[in-house]
Amino acid sequence: MKKNMCAASKSFSVKTLSALLFGTAGVFFAPSMLDLAPQAQAAVPAVKLPDFSDLVDAVGPAVVNIRTTERLKMNGAGVGSQDEQEMQEFLRRFFGGAMPTPRQQAPRGGGRRAVPQEQEVQRGVGSGFIISADGYVLSNAHVVDGADEVYVTLTDKREFKAKVIGADARTDVALLKIEGGNLPRLTIGDSNKIRVGEWVIAIGSPFNLENSVTAGIISAKSRDTGDYLPLIQSDVAVNPGNSGGPLINMRGEVIGINSQIATLSGAYNGISFAVPIDEAMRVGEQLKKTGKVVRGRIGVQIGEVSKDVAESLGLPNAKGAQVSMVEPGGPADKAGIKPGDIILKFNGAQIERSSDLPRLVGGAAVNGKSTLTVWRKGAQQDIPVTVVELESEKTAKKSAKEPEAQAVNALGLKVSDVPAAKKQELKIDAGVQVDEADGVAALAGLQPGDVILQLNNVAVKDARQFNALVAKLDPKKTSALLVRRGDVAQFVSLRPSAK
Repeated sequence: MKKNMCAASKSFSVKTLSALLFGTAGVFFAPSMLDLAPQAQAAVPAVKLPDFSDLVDAVGPAVVNIRTTERLKMNGAGVGSQDEQEMQEFLRRFFGGAMPTPRQQAPRGGGRRAVPQEQEVQRGVGSGFIISADGYVLSNAHVVDGADEVYVTLTDKREFKAKVIGADARTDVALLKIEGGNLPRLTIGDSNKIRVGEWVIAIGSPFNLENSVTAGIISAKSRDTGDYLPLIQSDVAVNPGNSGGPLINMRGEVIGINSQIATLSGAYNGISFAVPIDEAMRVGEQLKKTGKVVRGRIGVQIGEVSKDVAESLGLPNAKGAQVSMVEPGGPADKAGIKPGDIILKFNGAQIERSSDLPRLVGGAAVNGKSTLTVWRKGAQQDIPVTVVELESEKTAKKSAKEPEAQAVNALGLKVSDVPAAKKQELKIDAGVQVDEADGVAALAGLQPGDVILQLNNVAVKDARQFNALVAKLDPKKTSALLVRRGDVAQFVSLRPSAK
C-alpha cells in the first residue's frame, strides 16, 4: 500500500511540475531542453607525462664533465703572490671546504732563495657530450676559454686530458678531442624540425653536480640574442656548470648545446638558451678542419624595417634589413649599395629580420660572388657583391678602439668619416657623419645622420681632423657648425663643454 502511494505521489508530482513549467496542453520539448548535459566539444587528446628514465639510461653515458685548470707561478716556499693568496681565500669562502693549496717545499742546498714553481689550480667546471666514437667532444667556448689544461670525465669515472681543437666565441662553440676508442656518443638531431611545446631534457654538471638531469619544454625557437645565433629557448633548468651540455629530444637526439640563461640572480630563472645543433655542427666541422671559423662580411650597418617605413616605401611587408651606413671602400660600397636601400634577399634567401643578414653573409663563401636583392626608389633590383672575410675577434676589438672616430668629443658628438656612397649622393667631397649626439649637440637639435661640413671657418675633412679641431675649442666661446641634413645645410651654434 505504501509502495503504491509512493508511486502515485511521484507520478502526481511530475505531472504537476510539468503543468506549472510548460502548461497543460501541447507541450513541445526542444532538443536543447532535453539535453541537460553540456554540448560535447572537440576534445584534445590527453597528453601523458613522459617517463625520462629509459631516455637518460640511453644517452647519459655520452655526456661528460669538463674540468679546466690553469697554471699559477708560486715562490720556492710554495706560497703564491698576495693576489693568488687572496684568490685562494675567496675560493675557500665561496665554495666551502678545503681548496687545493701549494705544497711547502724547502729550498735545496739549505739556501734561502725562492725558486719559482708552477701550481695547477682548478679554474672552472662545465659539461660537454661526445659526438664520435673516436673521441670528439662538443662544448661551449666559454667553458674552455683561458684554460691551460682541460680534463674530460665520463660517467664510468674514466678521465682524459683533452685537446682543444678550436673554439668560436661568436657562436660559443668549442670542439675538443680525447684519445679513446669505441666511446659512447650522442645521435645528432635536426634543430630545424623542433616544435615549440615538445619535451626536452638537459644533462650536465650544474654546480659541479655531475650527470644531473632536468626536463622541460621548448618555449621558443629562433630567439635572436646575437649576430650569428638564433637560439633555442626552453624552460629546462640550466645552471652554472650546465654550460656545454646537450639539450635532448624524446627520441634521444641532441638538438642543442645549453649555453646561456636569462637571470637576475646568476642561477636558473625560468629561461635558458641553447645553440642549435645544426649551427654547432657546422662550426665544429670548420674547427676540425682548420681550427678556426671563417665568416663573410659585406661592410654595411643595418637596422630593422618598421611598418611605417615599409608603407611609405611601398613595401608589402615590414621585412628586410635597412642599410644605414656603408663602409667606405668595402664590398657593399664597391657593389653600389647605398644608405637607405632595403636588402630583401641574400642569394635568394628571404631576409625576414635584419639579424638574418649577418648570419647568411657569414655563412657565404668568402671571396665568392653573391647576390643582394634590394628595394630602392620603389623598385626591386639584384646587385652582385663579393663577400670578403670577416676580421678575427681580436682584430675587430682592436679596430673598435680607434680613438678619434669613436670617442664623444667636447661638443657631445661621436662622428665618423662620411661613406663614399653618401658623399656621392650628397655631392660633397669631405665632412664627417654624426653617429651619436649628446649634451649640447643634442640640445641644439643635431642627430645621427647629419653631416658636418665646416667648423667655424675651417672645412671639415675627416673625423680625425674634426675631433682635433674640437679639442682646441675655447669653452668660453661659441662655435658655428655648418650642418647638412638631406638637401638643406645650415649653421648651428654650439659652446663646447668645459674640459
